Amino acid sequence: MPATLTLRKEERLCSKKLLQQLFQGGQSRSMAAFPVRMVYLETTRQPSQPPVTIMISVPKRCLKHAVDRNRVKRQVREAYRKHKHLLTDKFTDTPERQLALAFIWLDRQTHHSTLVEKRMTTLLERMSEQL
Repeated sequence: MPATLTLRKEERLCSKKLLQQLFQGGQSRSMAAFPVRMVYLETTRQPSQPPVTIMISVPKRCLKHAVDRNRVKRQVREAYRKHKHLLTDKFTDTPERQLALAFIWLDRQTHHSTLVEKRMTTLLERMSEQL
């Protein structure tokens, strides 16, 4: 069980091509649970890729101090890590599908970790219902 609660480097969204599809392509969708917005795109998976890849963005215009941006990124990353099974369980029977996710912070202030985790759970549950 502890192995499933990790967030490996391969699960990070680093592909410039996929990022461009995610933010400039017409196929991506989004949903929000304030203060987090999730943009997602379903694509075909390469053999060595994980089923779900993520990126986290906290704009400088929302939080001016790097300390606050880093704290929010840690909170979002931790909340996703704890509840990613809600999405990855949906992809066990379909090895050809991949989901690219981007979490974007919307608020101009930080929030408590329990609130961030609650909103992340809401987003992931809504996403799993759509799959």
